[in-house]
Amino acid sequence: MPDERAEISGECYACKRVFRHDPKEVVTFLVDPETGLPPGITFFGTLRPATPEAVARSTDVPVCPDCVDKARRFGSENPF
Repeated sequence: MPDERAEISGECYACKRVFRHDPKEVVTFLVDPETGLPPGITFFGTLRPATPEAVARSTDVPVCPDCVDKARRFGSENPF
C-alpha cells in the first residue's frame, strides 16, 4: 500500500500564505473566530483569562513551516 497523505490547502495564520499540508501533521494555533486572536490574548497583546465560551468557539488554524521556523529562530535568539 503506497504512503498516502491527505493533503489540503489552508491559509497560514501568521503570514496568510496559502499552502498545502497534511491536517494530521501541521502545526496549528487555537484562534477565536470572533476576535481573530487566540483565546486569552487581547488586541493589545496582553494576557487575560480565556473564557470558556471563547475556547468553545475557537478552532485550530494551520501555521506554515516557514513561520514555524521563524518563530523557533526568534525564540532561540531571544530567550526570556
